[in-house]
Amino acid sequence: MSAEAHDHGHDHDHEHHHKDTFITKYIFSIDHKMIAKQYLLTGIIMGVIGVGMSMLFRMQLAWPEESFKIFNFLLGDKFAPNGVMTNEIYLSLVTIHGTIMVFFVLTAALSGTFSNLLIPLQCGARDMASGFLNMVSYWLFFLSSVVMICSLFVESGPANAGWTIYPPLSALPQAISGSGMGMTLWLVSMAIFIAASLLGSLNYVVTVINLRTKGMSMTRLPLTIWAFFITALIGIISFPVLLSAALMLIMDRSFGTSFFLSDIYIAGEVLHYQGGSPVLFEHLFWFLGHPEVYIVLLPALGITSEVIATNSRKPIFGYRAMIMSIIAIAFLSTIVWGHHMFISGMNPFLGSVFTFTTLLIAIPSAVKAFNYITTLWKGNLQLNPAMLFSIGLVSTFITGGLTGIILGDSTLDINVHDTYFVVAHFHLVMGISALYGMFAGIYHWFPKMYGRMLNKNLGYIHFWVTAICAYGVFFPMHFIGMAGLPRRYYTNTNFPLFDDLQNVNVVITMFALVGGVFQLVFLYNFFSSIFYGKKTVQNPWKSNTLEWTAPIKHIHGNWEGEIPHVHRWPYDYSKPGHDDDFVPQNVPMKEGEEQLHH
Repeated sequence: MSAEAHDHGHDHDHEHHHKDTFITKYIFSIDHKMIAKQYLLTGIIMGVIGVGMSMLFRMQLAWPEESFKIFNFLLGDKFAPNGVMTNEIYLSLVTIHGTIMVFFVLTAALSGTFSNLLIPLQCGARDMASGFLNMVSYWLFFLSSVVMICSLFVESGPANAGWTIYPPLSALPQAISGSGMGMTLWLVSMAIFIAASLLGSLNYVVTVINLRTKGMSMTRLPLTIWAFFITALIGIISFPVLLSAALMLIMDRSFGTSFFLSDIYIAGEVLHYQGGSPVLFEHLFWFLGHPEVYIVLLPALGITSEVIATNSRKPIFGYRAMIMSIIAIAFLSTIVWGHHMFISGMNPFLGSVFTFTTLLIAIPSAVKAFNYITTLWKGNLQLNPAMLFSIGLVSTFITGGLTGIILGDSTLDINVHDTYFVVAHFHLVMGISALYGMFAGIYHWFPKMYGRMLNKNLGYIHFWVTAICAYGVFFPMHFIGMAGLPRRYYTNTNFPLFDDLQNVNVVITMFALVGGVFQLVFLYNFFSSIFYGKKTVQNPWKSNTLEWTAPIKHIHGNWEGEIPHVHRWPYDYSKPGHDDDFVPQNVPMKEGEEQLHH
């Protein structure tokens, strides 16, 4: 569809946008900017719940069998009698924490917020390809969040088979207390969540392909859009596999099938299941589970590309190499899932194949890291909070990635697979890195979303405390993991071998509690700035991309007149022959001016 046709198609909306009621503008909105805010606010609420759970189970690990009134207050007499946490609720907290953070915060809130906000604005489109499907996508995500939270209040307890919900624990309602209604609600929530993600991803892909403005070729797209586009493609390929696994698990639980069950005994009773394989579930789960790492990471890396280039006042180094690395990561991420299953009895030859493909993915990842560092090198750095979080992402991406080389090797992985070494690795490379990308995006595009600036000084406090506490939590975990401390145990007091490591667990928990509490600084800054922050100017960061050409006041249609046309790539910073150190994409090329990225 041409830009002109797209323009014309939204004229009617544009003329009548002022007739929106409260419900059509703020609740059932089809405007991509409002839907982005809905995703962000829902994600922040889910994030608070997820981080709160981690603080509770960290207290349990640091001071096992101690009595805490807050445990009894939040968890009740059944799960924390006399303020002492039971092992069932510990496993439930770990399960729901992992689920919320991976899917509801780092997948939906990160991609949902910034893909929705930036794809139409940076491509030069009036809105998403389908505003209605976009709205449906958000409300399905909201519904899945509500169902997941409701599962916390089931009498038999929330799901507690781990966030990977391996059968047979998750497939047999009588296996453990958390395999009852709590597990069923978990599966229903995830099925709805996957439907939401697929609708959103299809919308993003169609918008990028069809609705770019005149002059916006694929090689003039910002790296943010490339990252969101490829992320959506990975989601479309891999999420249906998890949906099929969840539906088969529901059938095993409720309709007597045995896709994942074979020769099961419970308390001496022989169950009638036969012919299934729990390892089949692992294959299906991790076929999404490993691409999921990059569904989480790539949007954060795309945001980082934009923030680092803008605040280095330099063109991004190796634009085309960055695009190729994103595509290579996307392809390789779909053929490495078996490295999560080295201890499942896998054929050693097959293990060596997965080792090779896993180590191969280090190459495009290293390209991205080197390109960020080279962009920063000798730049005129503007060290605002968004830039600090982006540099922090490069740091955690490298440190977390280095330990991935150890875990990607089957002979080394077997020794540390069920220890805290794995917890440290994936939290650094995926959790913290993606959170840093999300924070960088919020600090950078908050003026575009709300027309006001965040408080920079509170942003500095937020970054430094978060960065110190993140390494304080996850760096020592590598060492207690190498010492053999097993993950998933709610206490290690029965093992004298680990007594010497208890002090390290206390230190980790102290960092976790301080880091968690200091997120209140961010929350205060965020919500107070929406109403009382300093009003922004049109282009506060002197950035080149198209979103900063749209008016500060939000209108459904983004631009009041004609959509701006694009004449150059998005990274013309500090270009010789221009008065300013930035040249927006809609500024025509001068006679004889060189196009840098070609």
